[in-house]
Amino acid sequence: MVFKEHIFKISLALILLLTGLLCIYAIYNYHGDVAPTRIRSGPVNFLPDERNRLPVTQNQIPGGQLSIPNSRQHMAPPPNGRMGGRITMAGANYASWLAIYSITFLALFIAAYYLYIYKKIKIHPGNESILILTLLCTGLLLRISVSTLIEGHPFDINTFKSWATAAANNLLEVYSNRSIDYPPLYIYILFLIGKTAGFAAMSPYFTLLLKLPSIITDIATSYLIYKLARKYLTPEISILISAFYIFNPAVFINSTFWGQVDSFFTFIVISAVILLAEKRIAFAAALFTAAVMMKPQGIIFLPVLFFELVREKSPGSFLKAAVFALGTAAIIILPFSLNHGVLWIEKLFSNTIAEYPYASVNAFNFFCLIGKNYTRDTATLFIFSYHTWGMIFIVVVTALSWFIYIKGNNRIFASAAALLLIAGVFTFSTRMHERYLFPAAALSILTFIYLRDKRLLLLSAGFSTTIYINTHFILFEAGNGINSVFFKPALIITSLLNVLLFVYLVKVLFDIAIKKRGASLHQVFKPKSRSPAIR
Repeated sequence: MVFKEHIFKISLALILLLTGLLCIYAIYNYHGDVAPTRIRSGPVNFLPDERNRLPVTQNQIPGGQLSIPNSRQHMAPPPNGRMGGRITMAGANYASWLAIYSITFLALFIAAYYLYIYKKIKIHPGNESILILTLLCTGLLLRISVSTLIEGHPFDINTFKSWATAAANNLLEVYSNRSIDYPPLYIYILFLIGKTAGFAAMSPYFTLLLKLPSIITDIATSYLIYKLARKYLTPEISILISAFYIFNPAVFINSTFWGQVDSFFTFIVISAVILLAEKRIAFAAALFTAAVMMKPQGIIFLPVLFFELVREKSPGSFLKAAVFALGTAAIIILPFSLNHGVLWIEKLFSNTIAEYPYASVNAFNFFCLIGKNYTRDTATLFIFSYHTWGMIFIVVVTALSWFIYIKGNNRIFASAAALLLIAGVFTFSTRMHERYLFPAAALSILTFIYLRDKRLLLLSAGFSTTIYINTHFILFEAGNGINSVFFKPALIITSLLNVLLFVYLVKVLFDIAIKKRGASLHQVFKPKSRSPAIR
C-alpha cells in the first residue's frame, strides 16, 4: 500500500537517477579538444560571415592559434552554395536521430495536451514540486550528456574557443582581435570559460564549457516560464508548457548540438519582458540594455521599453529607465574603453551590421522564399534595393507593434509586442541569420501566459517547428560542406510557413487588443484568478 501511494515519486526518482548516471558516464568518457594555452600575438583577420562560408578544420597550429584564412575582403558565396572543401563535423550522423526525436516530441505533447484538456488529468498537490524539479534536472542532465556526443558547428565552436582564449590571456585587449564582432557582455562569459579551460583538469572539456552557459539558461528560462505560469494558470498547464520548452527540439538543437549562445540572449530578453510586464521598469531597462550589449539583435526589442514609457507618461519612469540603461551600458563598456576609446562600441556595431550585406543569410524568411538567399542586399526589387525594403518592413512592423500595444493599453502586451517585433523583423528584414527567430519560442509562451488565448499555443508550436527546421538544415548542411541551402521544398515550405505564422500572429493580437475577444481555455486559469497585470 505504501509503495502504491509513492510509486509516482519513486518513478521520478529513478528517472533522475538514470539521467544522472548517464551524464556521469558521458562526461567520464568524453575526450574533447585540449584548450590552447596562449594565442599568437596579432589579430585573427577573418570576417564573422566567413564562419558560414569557409572550410575549416578542428586542428590548431602551435601556440593555440586557429588555422583561419587571413583576409579582410568580403568573399562571394561559392557557386551553387557549395564550398571547395568538406567541413568535418563530429556528430553529423545524429541528424536523423534528432529528426526522429522531434517527431516523437511533437506526438507526445499533442497527446499530453489532449489528456489535459479532454481527460481532465490532474496533478496531486504533493507531487508538483518533485515533478517540476525532475523535469528541470532531467533536461539539464540530458543536455550535458548529449553535448558530449557532438562538437557543434565547427566554425562557431572554434571561433568561440579563439575568443575565449584571447579574453583569458588579456581581457581588455581582446578587441584588438578584429575577428570579434560580439558586443562586450558575452566576452566576459568567454573570459571565465577561457580561464576555467586553462586548468589542466578542465582543458579537455573546453567545448562542453562553451556550451554550458546556453544549456544552463535553457533550464533557467524553463523555470521562469513555470514560475510565471504558476501565478496565473493551473499547475497542470504550468508544468506542461514548461516541459514543452525544456524538451523542445528547437531549443535543444541550438545550445546542445550547435553550441550557439541564443539561449543566453533569450533568457535576458524574456527576463526583461517579464520585469516590464510586472512593473519593474528600471530593472527591465537594465536588461534590455544588457541584451543589446550581448548581441546587436537586442535593438529589435528596445521599442517595447519605449512603448511602455510612452504609455505611462511618467517623467519619473523615463528618468529611472534612462539611469539604469546608461548605468548598465557604462558598466559593460567602460573597461574596454580604456584601451579603445570612448566611441569604440559604435564602430563595433557599425562593422558588425555591415558584415552581412545579403537579403538573407540562410534565414528561411520572405527573401529566402523568393529565392534571394545570399543575394547582395544592394540588388533591386522593383524600385528599391532589398536593404531599403528591409528597412521599410522594420518601420512597418514597429508601427504595427506600437498600434497593438496602444490598443491593448496594458503592460501584459509587452511580450506580445516583443514577439511581433522579432517575428516580423526576422520574416521581412534583410541580413537575417537562421537563428535570429529563436526568442520567438519563449516569447510565444509568455504571451500565452499573459493573454491566455489558446491560439498562442498553436503559434508557439508553429514557431518552434520553423526554428527547428531552419536550424537543423543549416547545421547539418554545413556538416556536408554546404554554405547556403539550395532552393528546395523544405526551404520554400518553411519560409512560407514563417510568413503565414506572422500574418496569423497579427490576426490573433488584433482580435485580443482591438476586438477584445480571444479563444480562451477556461480550464487553464487558476480558480478565481485575477488579471495578470493592472492597467
